Amino acid sequence: MSEEKLSFQAEVSRLLDIVANSLYSNKEIFLRELISNASDACDRLRYAAITQPDLSAEDSDFRITLALDKKAKSLTVADNGIGMNRGDLVANLGTIARSGTAAFVEEIEKTEGSLGLIGQFGVGFYSAFMVADRVEVSSRKAGETQGWSWVSDGKGEFTVTATEDAPARGTRVTLYLRKDAKDFLEAARLRQIVTTYSDHIAIPILLEPDAKADGEAGGETGGEAERMNSAAAIWTRPKSEITDEQYKEFYHHVGHAFDEPWLKLHFKVEGVIEYTGLLFVPSTKPFDLFDPTRKHRVKLYVKRVFITDDCEELLPSYLRFLRGVIDTEDLPLNISREMLQHNPMIAKISNAVVKRVLGELKKKAQKTPEDYAAFWNNFGAVIKEGLYEDSGQREVLLGLARFRSTAGDGLVSLADYLGRMKEGQESIFYITGDDFDSLAKSPQLEGFAAKDIEVLLLTDPVDEFWLPAVGAFENKPFKSVTRGGTDLGRIKAAGDTAAGTAADGEVQEQAAGLNALVAFVKLTLKDEVKDVRGSERLTESAVCLVADEGDLDIHLERILKQHGQLNAAAHRILEVNPKHPLIRRLAERVGESGAGEDLEAAARLLLDQARILEGEPLADPAGFAKRMSEIMARSLSE
Repeated sequence: MSEEKLSFQAEVSRLLDIVANSLYSNKEIFLRELISNASDACDRLRYAAITQPDLSAEDSDFRITLALDKKAKSLTVADNGIGMNRGDLVANLGTIARSGTAAFVEEIEKTEGSLGLIGQFGVGFYSAFMVADRVEVSSRKAGETQGWSWVSDGKGEFTVTATEDAPARGTRVTLYLRKDAKDFLEAARLRQIVTTYSDHIAIPILLEPDAKADGEAGGETGGEAERMNSAAAIWTRPKSEITDEQYKEFYHHVGHAFDEPWLKLHFKVEGVIEYTGLLFVPSTKPFDLFDPTRKHRVKLYVKRVFITDDCEELLPSYLRFLRGVIDTEDLPLNISREMLQHNPMIAKISNAVVKRVLGELKKKAQKTPEDYAAFWNNFGAVIKEGLYEDSGQREVLLGLARFRSTAGDGLVSLADYLGRMKEGQESIFYITGDDFDSLAKSPQLEGFAAKDIEVLLLTDPVDEFWLPAVGAFENKPFKSVTRGGTDLGRIKAAGDTAAGTAADGEVQEQAAGLNALVAFVKLTLKDEVKDVRGSERLTESAVCLVADEGDLDIHLERILKQHGQLNAAAHRILEVNPKHPLIRRLAERVGESGAGEDLEAAARLLLDQARILEGEPLADPAGFAKRMSEIMARSLSE
């Protein structure tokens, strides 16, 4: 078969350019990544061979081999794992099939290749181009006869060719090293890297320092291969024997991550069900955290044999930021994905692990609140998904939840909020929107600010969905300030006096024409609003829009429209501020002269103003501009 030349996915080309220009300050990371990929390939074949023994019958001792060729200035990393065919090579080495790839690459370009940011995404194989100006991959997939070759210099294109010069099974990656990477041709350097980063790998890593890679992982090369790692599954060892550095490097391996773990959970459970877990919470947000598939990244092992990293039942999706392994003694090795679904043993392990993780998070929240705030800023939006998905853990999750509010810049718990509620306040007030700054300026907050009533400022899309599902916290209902019926008049705040009440009565007396104005505006806007009424929530702004009690919240409606899940929007209630000079003057004009074209124009401008404040598009921008120009012209001519 002739050579086939293909182009990298656009994002991969940009990413490779960043990688080739020293993305990492520590270039030896490339070897850790290649060894980690080789380990995964062996794990996958070991599991596949349980039901298809022929796949590994001729070579059942899995291994990873490093081979040096100083004359050719090459380093080879070979494995006898699952291998790849043409489709796998193109899909795995030519694209990054992960949600948000383009946005990720744009962000790392802005930050000039931040190590922390790249760790949120992981580039694995592509890190080879930090040290090599040419990479050759030869592979033969287990159970197939045809071998394949993949070659690239990392500059935009790669070739794929059918070849017989491939391992009998598995993958061989050969790096032709740059001049500034010649230290990776030294056996001592490779030993140091493997000991530092990959000692925990549960598959033997062998070094053949004096021979070329001969096409067979671990084949005879004229000298006995040297074993460089202990090859003991780290999660099976006592915690007292494992150093913090070893834990960290296992996290890097199992999570394909570059950051530091924020939290480690290493536990062994014995009894009716026996299992061991080693789980980590990242310190930075993985870039695919909001991938639509919402899959966790925890691997399931049975008796130290890898089974799958795609067992949905093992952990709920709201804990998908976890990285690590769960290893049980009580499942059969040949269990299939179908058998894992609705498996009562998996369900029991999942419930216990969830309780353990949430318990550890609760301890962190209580003991180190500032540290916990950093965790919440990274993963709070995901945790909140559990508030409507997992009713069994809802109370615990509500206790873990943190929010920004009008009380200050820090995060607050719901318990904090209840402790600051005012006399007569029966609800937990909140407002939802796209960003914190816009919410903080919302006119709907004016009346609450005047009475020093705290309002939660919620900016995650998930907030619109868990709030209706939860309904209340400790018998205090959640209530949106953008809905009617806030009952602000019943809430007594510090400073409320009889004199204040008298002043309010005076203002109401001065706005005696308000009812007539409301009736006039309602008649003028009859097809555009659901109702018009005086407002107790406004203190500075003239108008605002609110949702009726039975209608969708304004922000939720906007989200559903953006995603094509809602066509017609509900009409809103227009609230007018009876204390505002503009409203008072309009009320006087209606009382003096009744209806008129200029008052009709003013009524429509009030609605336009309310829409602008709400961030909604104007129904008739040309009409708005015309009315505004006419009113300004009349004002300047008077």
